[in-house]
Amino acid sequence: MKHINITITGKVQGVFFRASTKAVADQMGVKGTVKNLKDGSVYVEAEATEVLLDLFLEWCNEGPDKSQVESVEVENGELKNFRNFEIIKK
Repeated sequence: MKHINITITGKVQGVFFRASTKAVADQMGVKGTVKNLKDGSVYVEAEATEVLLDLFLEWCNEGPDKSQVESVEVENGELKNFRNFEIIKK
């Protein structure tokens, strides 16, 4: 298992990015969280095998139909052993 922190910028809020990310994560078996940040970006914490995370990152670079992803920054993090994938609303 591996933990990564992902920051996605572009037109990624107001386009169902969080809901789509959760749906894809649930389908793939990726655990973690997704939330909108005040600067207009989306922040994801994801845990899975390296192979699954690579596939998940591919999706993050595309995003849902109405989104326009400009950049995806990835950092390794410490495992938090998430039990599922949740949308954090603030």
